[in-house]
Amino acid sequence: MKPRPPTPAHSPDGKAAGGAQARPDLLARLAATQAERARAGLLRRLRTVDEVEGGYVWIGGRRLLNFASNDYLGLARHPALVEALAAAAARWGVGASAAHLLGGHREEHAALEAALAQWTGRERALLFSTGYMANLGVVTALLGAGELCVQDKLNHASLIDAAHLAGAELKRYVHADAASAARQLETRPAAAALLATDGVFSMDGDVAPLHELAALGQAQGATLMVDDAHGLGVLGPAGAGSVAEAALSQHEVPVLMATLGKALGVAGAFVAGRAALIDGLVQDARAFVYTTALPPALAAATRTALDLARHEGWRRTQLGVLIAHFRHGAAARGLALLDSRTPIQPVRIGDAATALAVAARLEEAGFYVPAIRPPTVPKGHARLRVALSALHTEGEVERLLDALVKALRGNDTIPTQTP
Repeated sequence: MKPRPPTPAHSPDGKAAGGAQARPDLLARLAATQAERARAGLLRRLRTVDEVEGGYVWIGGRRLLNFASNDYLGLARHPALVEALAAAAARWGVGASAAHLLGGHREEHAALEAALAQWTGRERALLFSTGYMANLGVVTALLGAGELCVQDKLNHASLIDAAHLAGAELKRYVHADAASAARQLETRPAAAALLATDGVFSMDGDVAPLHELAALGQAQGATLMVDDAHGLGVLGPAGAGSVAEAALSQHEVPVLMATLGKALGVAGAFVAGRAALIDGLVQDARAFVYTTALPPALAAATRTALDLARHEGWRRTQLGVLIAHFRHGAAARGLALLDSRTPIQPVRIGDAATALAVAARLEEAGFYVPAIRPPTVPKGHARLRVALSALHTEGEVERLLDALVKALRGNDTIPTQTP
């Protein structure tokens, strides 16, 4: 962990009343960290969306074409989801009112869990309130202090935090490199080990080498966990995700986690696998046991979204067309992209200040594509994360490409496409 900035002393000599050494002022330390971020051009800020209209958002009184949403299939405002939510709310109300184990588990939750298990080809599934909580719950239930957790360097922050919370020894391998993962596992061949990876990496958009990792897990006796937050609904047969696309069973990938607030357009998350896994999580996953259940109405809306995602294949077809159009158009214009076949299409910038400036020019031109800066991505790897949705059209993608070229030229730099 990086060192904290110095904490302002309570008195000129750094001592509290009575001569004792002053305790650090936590709020002052937080303010100092914020000031440091501001000086580095890395300060985050909340922006309120006033209205959503198809693929557009209204922010600060301006209508912007939105390329920052994870609503990959365009389901978040689908009338069928709204109707299902309203009907279930009329029956169940707007909240579950208790944790799952204390009366919060309703038939809508049970039906959704069964549908998710069937969709992903697993025996059982268990709902969590968020993807972050699902990862915390699973990793802390599976691993004990001093045991081994081997993770891709670009995994989601929740997986990294979960390993720390479990007290496990965290070892990170070179991105998407199964040989590097093997070397990390071999450092402690007798330790209980969890091998964890994103299915689709949220900032780069590439897909993990799941076949190689599954084979490694089998060979080394490590339990493989895949966080498929950005693959579910987008990849695989009937949109069942990156693990389904790779045709890997629950034996090869014993722990599958995915979220419901991206391609499905709702909220929450689930973990799927063998009955023994789910039964164990019900007992030991604190993030499940000690949290109020998802609203039953959200579960009902999610089941409707799942049906649409499975059976309306045209949405994934449209995404495929848009992805190909964007990448072909970027190559023709000399724009540098990371290697991605998913709706996440990062445009490499490098410098954080430049990325902010380009994003501001795009917004002025009517496009919402926020800059992604450290610490979300490594220093020197700032980018624009273009997120495509089935709500977009090829014409809108073409307009974005033209605007990108102009925005980059406004800074006198246009990254070139690498071989």
